[in-house]
Amino acid sequence: MSDQPELRRAARLPRPRPRTVLWGVLAVVLLVVLAIAWVAVRGALAKQDLEASVRHVDTLRSQLADGDTAAAVRTAAALESSAADARAKTSDPVWAVFEHAPLVGGNLRAVRQVAAIVDDVASDAVRPVAGVLGDVDVDAFKPVDGRIDLAPLVAAEPAVERAATALRTASRAAERIDTGDTVSAVTDAVNQLRASLASVSEQAAVADKVVSLVPPMLGDGGKRQYLVLFQNNAELRAGGGIPGAVALLDVEDGAISLGKQASTADFPEADRPVLPLDTETQGLYGSITGEFIQDVTLTPRFDTSAQLAREMWKRQFGQRVDGVLSIDPVTLGYVLQATGPVRLATGDELSSDNAVQLLLSDAYAKYPDPAVQDAFFASAASAVFTKVSAGGFDPTAFIAALTNGVQEGRVKLWSADRAEQRELAGTTIAGGLPTSDDRAQRFGVYLNDATGAKMDYHLEKTVAVGSRVCRKDGRPTWTVEVTLRNTAPADAATSLPAYVTGAGAFGVAPGAIRTNVIVYAPSSGVYVGATQGGKPGTPQTAVDGEHPVAQFQTLLSPGKSTTIRVQFLGGADHGRTPVDAVSTPGVHQTVTQPLVTTCESPLD
Repeated sequence: MSDQPELRRAARLPRPRPRTVLWGVLAVVLLVVLAIAWVAVRGALAKQDLEASVRHVDTLRSQLADGDTAAAVRTAAALESSAADARAKTSDPVWAVFEHAPLVGGNLRAVRQVAAIVDDVASDAVRPVAGVLGDVDVDAFKPVDGRIDLAPLVAAEPAVERAATALRTASRAAERIDTGDTVSAVTDAVNQLRASLASVSEQAAVADKVVSLVPPMLGDGGKRQYLVLFQNNAELRAGGGIPGAVALLDVEDGAISLGKQASTADFPEADRPVLPLDTETQGLYGSITGEFIQDVTLTPRFDTSAQLAREMWKRQFGQRVDGVLSIDPVTLGYVLQATGPVRLATGDELSSDNAVQLLLSDAYAKYPDPAVQDAFFASAASAVFTKVSAGGFDPTAFIAALTNGVQEGRVKLWSADRAEQRELAGTTIAGGLPTSDDRAQRFGVYLNDATGAKMDYHLEKTVAVGSRVCRKDGRPTWTVEVTLRNTAPADAATSLPAYVTGAGAFGVAPGAIRTNVIVYAPSSGVYVGATQGGKPGTPQTAVDGEHPVAQFQTLLSPGKSTTIRVQFLGGADHGRTPVDAVSTPGVHQTVTQPLVTTCESPLD
């Protein structure tokens, strides 16, 4: 019975009250509800901040395009504020706890990472650039007394470099966001961020190169001399057109002057290439690539063309230039949109509306003497340059004109300075062979005139590329389709000048167009087969560097057309990678079209 007192004491101890337990449970539930509400409200507010940031970015783009730098600076400040608010609302301890919750955790984590990336871009990329925009007026880039003030570009270099680095870092961070268990709205937002950052990062990298390269290349550190090649698209070359005229450009501390001008007739034929040609170039384009200045652009490798032209100029005039610039009449037409019409020494008025037709067609009928033609082309180049160097142009339109020319492959630049050339390499203005990456496998479609005349003003070209996986090993079948059409009038043999038709001098009937078509595939491609005009094709196959190449020849009478289809087998890693193509810039810009193919008969 000794345990009875213990039992009585235990019976007297207070028992837990149901009401107390209930209040405890309710308190926990309330805390959870409040936490959920906190996260929900903060998420909604953060969403508003991010949406505001998107609006600010759109506004900023428009203001920069319009040259309104003062407004752009204010918008950049607003963007930084909204981005910082979004980050703050998604980085508190409660939010961090819910990132580990089932169902919603992955979404909250992704939203927080998006907010952080946008904030980093606003503070580390937009803000430093906005800091120098206020001191930069686009009109300051207009030459005054023939000189461009380089100080704004020099001052902008550190900020642009910082911005380019920040955007590159942000783009990589966006790629690392895990969207494996996020809802579609969050996944779409992340994908949009990735695409935008990839695009803007590339643009910033180009801008970084521009602000670092332009000052020294415009003589900030001493005098420079450049050889300018005026390519004539009426007689196509893989690099654009036959160099119809050349000139020397003198540059020092932003002051630019046009020096000696020469025609291709001033350069004698070399008995052998002026510089050693690699086996691929010689095999595809012949030794004439290095023997005639008219043929240095037979290869699509502009660095090779530029070095050959530089050596020919040195041999003829004794000057070793610091670089080579190439431009064509279509780009001159773009520039004339910024300068307005110019009056030539011949009395002709050259404008954006008539530049291409006058320079590439009408001039041959109006001035049949080749020597007079050379003088006419020199007058055109000189008149446009004189107006530009005097500052007589709209700077925004001028920049847009050069940008269009570069993007279309009509403006190219090579530097004899190895460090500068390394910076240029891989950019569009460098004029290299097409490069492929995870976003696109890129082909090159190049045209070389074999008529020996100026008939390519009448040549139309369309290019289409397609990809389809037809094999069990996942390797794609790539198909490139090139269609050429001779749009010359039926009576071209008699209605067009003999200088334009070639008068049969190279074995081509007057009015017909003979063209060599060269297709470069990505490095992983393997040539499979081709058709030409619906029949089995027999191209010359070769390799240029890492690129498989197939070269065809076509001959078209007026009004006739032909289609070439060439097929390559791609690498297994590229079965789902989109395909694209770059092409020789002719009189008319060519836009690559998508090509639908089937596995049953891809070449049909």
